[in-house]
Amino acid sequence: MPTPPLAGGPTGPAALRPLIDTVLTALHDGATLRGGPLPAGGPDTVTPRTRTATHPLIPDHGTGPHHALRNLVTALAAGAADPAHPHCAAHLHTPPLALAAAADLAASALNPSMDSWDQAPAASALEADLTTALAAEIYPHTPSPDAVITTGGTEANQLALLLARERHGPVQTICGTNAHHSVTRAAWLLGLPEPVAVPAPTGTLDLAALDEALTELHRPLLVVATAGTTDTGEIDPLDAIADLCATHGAELHIDAAYGGPLLFSPTHRTLLHGLDRAHSVTLDLHKLGWQPASAGLLAVPERHHLTPLHHHAPYLNADDDTEAGLPDLLGRSLRTTRRPDALKIAVTLQALGRTGLAELIDRTLATAHHLADLVTKNPTLDLYDRPTISTVLLRPTGADDHTVATVRRTLLQRGHAVLGRAHAEGRLWLKATLLNPHTTPQDLQTLLDLITDTTADLITGTTDLPADTTDFPGTTADLPAGTTTDLLTQPPATPTATHPTPHPTESDTPR
Repeated sequence: MPTPPLAGGPTGPAALRPLIDTVLTALHDGATLRGGPLPAGGPDTVTPRTRTATHPLIPDHGTGPHHALRNLVTALAAGAADPAHPHCAAHLHTPPLALAAAADLAASALNPSMDSWDQAPAASALEADLTTALAAEIYPHTPSPDAVITTGGTEANQLALLLARERHGPVQTICGTNAHHSVTRAAWLLGLPEPVAVPAPTGTLDLAALDEALTELHRPLLVVATAGTTDTGEIDPLDAIADLCATHGAELHIDAAYGGPLLFSPTHRTLLHGLDRAHSVTLDLHKLGWQPASAGLLAVPERHHLTPLHHHAPYLNADDDTEAGLPDLLGRSLRTTRRPDALKIAVTLQALGRTGLAELIDRTLATAHHLADLVTKNPTLDLYDRPTISTVLLRPTGADDHTVATVRRTLLQRGHAVLGRAHAEGRLWLKATLLNPHTTPQDLQTLLDLITDTTADLITGTTDLPADTTDFPGTTADLPAGTTTDLLTQPPATPTATHPTPHPTESDTPR
């Protein structure tokens, strides 16, 4: 076998072009084979089917680049939970924009490592400009805001607690019971006291309880507020929380991983009033920014707040190199080797502009409100509340929690829909996190029909999978080029909705 070509250099694009065509064909074939938001059959079917299709992963003699790409990419796509499908709506798992994915290909081909200037001359300049620009969106009234790129909200929240610890010592964190789990994990990793959890009985942090906690605690305090909770998408009263922090001399970090991009929407940015009063802000553009993961950010109002992240490694940022003008990149992350995630973000922002991004955000939130309207009009479904961002909680009327959980798992098992789960008001709800701007009203109606049909099936006991959803006739290794659509049998057709009325099992009053 000849030495495989490289992705970079003048000859790299010519080597990539036919391989990309193979990948694109395999993605298409895999999606066609899957035929829905995820493969039917659950782990007991998908895992062995994937292993059969991709075995052996390390053969004695290679199969060649096109065969390997066609085989593994087809198998992965056929077995994917595809966030681009309108019924894949469980998590903050966004369908990435095609242009962002294309930019990510360029980043992979060029492969700059963002830990020293001599590995990333242009990429380091682009990242510096992008982080400054995004920080200025969050802190428009400070002279030198800045930000660092992270792998997501978890890393950004950890950095926020780290910076607070470096400023004040072992700070006591206070957060709502609605806060992301990464806040507690970050305190544990950093050796900080366990966070004090303040009640959030209505989904947002209770101000009276926060005031009481701030009054009783005396060590350096860091309050963590949330702009877009994981369960319900609600936003804490940021301005009022900032007022309490100012009164009690506490610092404020706002986890806006989900809701932060609302800043780009003139229609919805008022939901984030008070965001610029935080000492640090988490933002995730691989959520409501449609970027391939990862595309996180931690922003601070003044550049010098990031100084504690500085680290010295002579082979990467020797003093004489820095004095000679080579930028020192090690203080831009806790990681050493890291990808130039700024590229895909910059391409997206430049291609769409403020108005284009705002349109995507507004359309997505309008879709969530339309789903809420449909639930409200359906006598067999209950709505938890109007969506704050794009998360909608619903459940079959009169169902108990066991039924709700079984409906969700049955939809997964059948390959019909990917919905999340959340507890609110002491009950379990189905969670639809809508992030696909291409979702249509008909897509939403079909999703609700699937829920009501599945509920009826559970009541009548007709929950078995059709036999043809678990068959697996062969692998791509057995097939000539162009016949990968024979890899799996065709998935079952989506059942026709009959709008059944589930038999009530409890007397909870719909909200």
